[in-house]
Amino acid sequence: MDIKKAVKDTRERQVQLWKELILDYCRTHKIFLIPLEEDFLLFTNPLIQRSLNHEAKEVFLSALVSEGRAEWIDKGHKKCLILWLRIQDWADCILSFVKDNGLEDSVMTVEEIRTGIESRGTELHGMDHNVLMRALKLLENKGKAAIFKGTSADDEGVKFSV
Repeated sequence: MDIKKAVKDTRERQVQLWKELILDYCRTHKIFLIPLEEDFLLFTNPLIQRSLNHEAKEVFLSALVSEGRAEWIDKGHKKCLILWLRIQDWADCILSFVKDNGLEDSVMTVEEIRTGIESRGTELHGMDHNVLMRALKLLENKGKAAIFKGTSADDEGVKFSV
């Protein structure tokens, strides 16, 4: 086997495993934002006093970005939004939540979706506000929801029509 090919294959496999690990970890711990400049438990092992360097973190997160599973929040690549579910998948999750809870044709606040009693135990509970709004806007564009602006972010409302 060609050494260069073996190195390339090993590197691709390493990147793939890290992408899966990052998505699984963030989903399990409901983490939406990874700051590259700060300590992040997944990238650090205090027992052996080792951590990934900045370049490695950026490579793995950039690989997620290129697949649409993450987005850089800033131009300097200091913060990365992790989309363990794509926006379309979040929209589908919201529709399932609405149907499962008999909320068709009802109005809820955005905050109720994120932190309300009905959402406890679901993927939606504790969800990032910006990701939720993007999913709701997608549903609005498809005619399945109408978003109502309130006087503050806490009283934004949404009416579902599924």
